[in-house]
Amino acid sequence: MASKTNPSTPRLSEAARVLNIPEGITSSGFGRVRRVAERLDIHFDRWQEGIGTLMLAKRADGGYASSVGGIGMSICRQTGKTFTVGTIIVIECLTHPGLKVIWTAHRTRTSAETFKSMQALVKRPGLARHCKAIRQTNGQEEIAFANGSRILFGAREQGFGRGFAAVDVIIFDEAQILTEKALEDMIPTANAAKNPLIIHMGTPPRPVDPGEVFAERRTAGLNHDPDSVWIEFGADRDCDTADPDAWAQANPSYPHRTKPTAMLRMLKNLGEDSFRREALGIWDQDSEHAAIDPELWAQAATVERKPGGWTAMAVDMPPHRGWITIGACQAYADGTAHIDIAALKGVRRHGTGWPIAYLAERWPRLAAVVIDAQSPATVLIPPLKAAGIDVTVTGASDMGKACGRMLDMLQYHELTHKAGRQPLDQAAAGANIRRIGTGGAFGWNKLGSDVDISPLVATTLALHGAVTSTRRPGDEPEQRMIELP
Repeated sequence: MASKTNPSTPRLSEAARVLNIPEGITSSGFGRVRRVAERLDIHFDRWQEGIGTLMLAKRADGGYASSVGGIGMSICRQTGKTFTVGTIIVIECLTHPGLKVIWTAHRTRTSAETFKSMQALVKRPGLARHCKAIRQTNGQEEIAFANGSRILFGAREQGFGRGFAAVDVIIFDEAQILTEKALEDMIPTANAAKNPLIIHMGTPPRPVDPGEVFAERRTAGLNHDPDSVWIEFGADRDCDTADPDAWAQANPSYPHRTKPTAMLRMLKNLGEDSFRREALGIWDQDSEHAAIDPELWAQAATVERKPGGWTAMAVDMPPHRGWITIGACQAYADGTAHIDIAALKGVRRHGTGWPIAYLAERWPRLAAVVIDAQSPATVLIPPLKAAGIDVTVTGASDMGKACGRMLDMLQYHELTHKAGRQPLDQAAAGANIRRIGTGGAFGWNKLGSDVDISPLVATTLALHGAVTSTRRPGDEPEQRMIELP
């Protein structure tokens, strides 16, 4: 970062899209930090000073105003967050002997990059003499100061953070990928500290990210939690991603520090959707709840599917076994697909035997019939096999791939669905995600007790069957999609 403050840079109140300030602030420790920084020839922009003032804001008893609720920052890439937060933390270490700081990222690569940036910072003239040692062992890095203060760096994916005690400052970098388990492991480490600071900073999470923790921080900020700080930078949801005005709205470092070429490079290499989240700070609508973006789902609706392709079907039942859904998918050689509900009937009126005859009649023209191993619909597998149908039974790994495939195809406009199918629309609107294993896979879950996601599960599995099956039966040039009675 440059050493001269640009007086034309915006204040935090002008730059932040959302700003929640805790109640009862009487002072801030940032004044001391700024004076030390100036002696070291380090200068902050006005919005960075605002962040520092809120980070170190105190109440009358001397405790940090955000000590209970924490500090959350939804901050875009290429804004200088490591410089801003890192400089403040380093100076706090210099002025508070024995301070213990944990800086943790989700990925090893991110942790390593942060450590490298912080090494460069402490090697600046005036700071180097206060640095006792820089250590790197077993994937855990440390900057140790002559006065006993320490900053430890590590990746949560490697288990870093467990076992520490009396930690004064915890920084959760990449907070959009912060799991409840990691939070539970690390928050108790600050319980013995006299005046702890807990900082969450990241970009808006993707639907597949375990972003619930970060989203909860955001919800608290939006609801004006009196004990927490929430700072959110972002452009308008409907902005043109190539518009420099949107870049300036989202990134207070643009254009005096973050140059246009850097933004264009991100736009070209990230793709528009990732660029909206990571460079423009735009949160998905209801991303803290819904798994499927309602805008993408609406864009994928179509009255008629295109001709051709091959058909697969899948069966699912909700846990209460009140009805049975048969989902259908028409897949095409160009990699696109169309999903629909083929049939949906109540068990009380129609029983459980009707799918056998329904699918047996159509099996000669189907590429696959799919049922998930965890579904109550597994009771249909023996009679379906007895009817000569080769049922594909999916496991957890298959479900993870199927759900990820559906989201990806929606994102890249490769998937359509029949417009006006209310059960499927309701399922898509009411679906959350559940984690499968530790590798980032997920399956559909429901948001509330009144939501039935079995139509979504059935069509997702039908898509999986259509894409993965090599069976192409029949000589007909076109196979007809079964319409809902």
